[in-house]
Amino acid sequence: MKTTTRVVVIGGGVVGCSVLYHLTKLGWSDVMLLERSDLTSGSTWHAAGGFHTINGDTNMAALQGYTIRLYQELEEITGMSCGLHHVGGITLADSRDRFDMLLAERAKHRHMGLDTRIVTPAEIAEIAPITNLDGIIGALYDPLDGHLDPSGTTHAYARAARLGGATIETHCMVRETNPRPDGSWDIVTDKGTIHAEHVVNAAGLWAREVAAMAGVYLPLHPMEHHYLVTDEIAEIRERKVEHPHVMDPAGESYLRQEGLGLCIGFYEKRPKPWAIDGTPWNFGHELLPDDLDKISDSIEFAYRRFPVLAEAGVKRVIHGPFTFAPDGNPLVGPVPGTRNYWSAAAVMAGFSQGGGVGLMLAQWMVEGECERDVSALDVARFGKWIGPGYTRPKVIENYRNRFSVAYPNEELPAARPCRTTPMYEIFDKMGAVWGHQYGLEVPNYFASGDEPRFETPSFRRSNAFAATAREVKAVREKVGINEVQNFGKYEVQGPQARSWLDYVMAGRVPQPGRISLSPMLGHSGRLLGDFTISCLGPENYRLTASYSAQAQHMRWFMQNMRSGVEVTNISDISTGFQIAGPHAANVLSACVRDNPSEMRFLDIRRMSVGMIDCLVQRISYTGDLGFEIYCDHMDQRALWSALWDAGRPYGMQPFGMRAMMSLRLDRLFGAWLHEFSPDYTAAETGLERFIAFGKNSDFIGRAAAEAEKINGPQRILNGFIVEAEDADVHGFEPIWLNNKVVGFCTSGGYSHHLGLSIAQGFLPTDVMKPDLEVEIEILGQRRHARRIDTPLFDPDGSRMRG
Repeated sequence: MKTTTRVVVIGGGVVGCSVLYHLTKLGWSDVMLLERSDLTSGSTWHAAGGFHTINGDTNMAALQGYTIRLYQELEEITGMSCGLHHVGGITLADSRDRFDMLLAERAKHRHMGLDTRIVTPAEIAEIAPITNLDGIIGALYDPLDGHLDPSGTTHAYARAARLGGATIETHCMVRETNPRPDGSWDIVTDKGTIHAEHVVNAAGLWAREVAAMAGVYLPLHPMEHHYLVTDEIAEIRERKVEHPHVMDPAGESYLRQEGLGLCIGFYEKRPKPWAIDGTPWNFGHELLPDDLDKISDSIEFAYRRFPVLAEAGVKRVIHGPFTFAPDGNPLVGPVPGTRNYWSAAAVMAGFSQGGGVGLMLAQWMVEGECERDVSALDVARFGKWIGPGYTRPKVIENYRNRFSVAYPNEELPAARPCRTTPMYEIFDKMGAVWGHQYGLEVPNYFASGDEPRFETPSFRRSNAFAATAREVKAVREKVGINEVQNFGKYEVQGPQARSWLDYVMAGRVPQPGRISLSPMLGHSGRLLGDFTISCLGPENYRLTASYSAQAQHMRWFMQNMRSGVEVTNISDISTGFQIAGPHAANVLSACVRDNPSEMRFLDIRRMSVGMIDCLVQRISYTGDLGFEIYCDHMDQRALWSALWDAGRPYGMQPFGMRAMMSLRLDRLFGAWLHEFSPDYTAAETGLERFIAFGKNSDFIGRAAAEAEKINGPQRILNGFIVEAEDADVHGFEPIWLNNKVVGFCTSGGYSHHLGLSIAQGFLPTDVMKPDLEVEIEILGQRRHARRIDTPLFDPDGSRMRG
């Protein structure tokens, strides 16, 4: 056995073998995989082997499409069969909401180049004739759906990796993973110790245990999963072509042909977590005891939906565990707080996602960045606060909701409230309807009187509409107050703080007492963050960005750290409020000795607000006159009392995230992971105006940004007024011009101040002109839209800056 290698991949399932293959594909041949038993041990061997492209996240859907297209390439490279069956598949809708979801998914697929289509009940009867169509409105058809041989596919990945120079060592048990001071690792096995530069945890059911060897907690948990295989069925035997897949979300089931019978699996509402205290090391090619009672309701429903099942005998019952993360997406990438330790875990849909996961991780390791935004699967999307007590109930919730309608405004209840600020009880008594970000409870809006304390999930305008309108009106006409806890905040200090910021930030670093806005770029020039930089002194700075991206941002900071600077994440230590609206300065004046009107836009000052020492910034994401006021988290309630008492004479009202998102549309402000993401560049999104090309610093991404500045981007972010009815843009809706899809939306919503539906989205630069008229597809309907060049509210920014 080799004792040194560049990469050790731990785990010989489909994901580990995919990672190994993709590393060789990108040029790293000195790579090694360790498997404690045989390849496919764990979840891979008993998987149903289905694959599909549908996913609520467009980047995940694209990676699933890549995975499916890869199988033919694997067969050509290796000469081995993956047992491919491209039979197509349909997803049924039996309610208006479920059909709306399929319409929204179909719209996303248009700009992604996926050839899906909506089909009628009559067409369903032709495609999948064994389906009982009672109550069915329609379905989404995907010709790429299919299934394969799990074992054959895994071995094809392994052979392709070996052809690229990789080594695979089976029956090799990893006992320890020990880091060296230089960032490399000693992997101790029952066959000896291997020294590697990088470790990849692709251990599947054992990923928790392997992570613990490195002092890492991975938020995942195995769940028990059932599927059944029937005896021969006459209606299947008599078909000339293989029956397509059928997903029946109402029945929590997926169905496909197996031999001359059927295979049907369930995501039941009464699921059971498995191996709560850890996965046994001696588990591998076993199955779990049958537990048909927990899927009895699902089976009964399936017999109604597919009557042929009721007459068929059951040949085989498969009951085995799969691992899930709290949101159902994989955990991939460099693990924060470690060096050269990578995760490729919780890939529950391994034959839909395994190829894409392997490609993204290999790109991350070899090239330093992925070719697309991987936020949805980044292992850093969960912070240090997460533990088993949160993970398990969220995994259970995700499992039981796997086939439920996924609404854009839905707030799932499991494991909540988890993290709260000192304002939680006060806001709750004021009628807060809660959302959550990165585990933190955040007011979405405030219900009044008899209004329900629950936002009804919908693809259309919800019951939060009236409350949001009230809050927007309060901000625009009087003054509103909102927490700033849900910003990521970082303290940057040291003699080299300024030069380091000039390196990691593309924008101008401000002088003492001033604020600047700056994009943070990857080496490719794509966006890694949009930041506010505040200078408190020559060696003391504050950064503010997206709260949910703080683990990703800290990881990037640490990867690019220099001596003479220290970065501290103070996101949950520094808190406070923003006040915004025409009376914001009057409210602040009543609480301080200073005169806030003397503060220029983008000033920062230390002030005593009431009796609390605060940092006050003259800036507002609402696009209105406003201030952000930061204090120690222990002082937040005292600060609230001072501001609330001073604000009540001016009609101050609290406002939540629903109003915030409406207010920012008035000024066409972008939002992280909507207008700004690692899929886009600064020039494409308009953030290029904040890049300091004239500064004497070779900042990260400079070469790429300068090249794009010279050549110009091929697409540009635009604003649109949409002639919508009861549904607005949420994101990724296609933009039509001359009966052709030319772009897509990034986000949108209803501007309660303007009384208009507003959207933002990308168009090719060669089609743009003033007042360009296009169509935006919302829930299957093309809506007329007009491009706008400038914000409709405060277009010159005089109110915001005044």
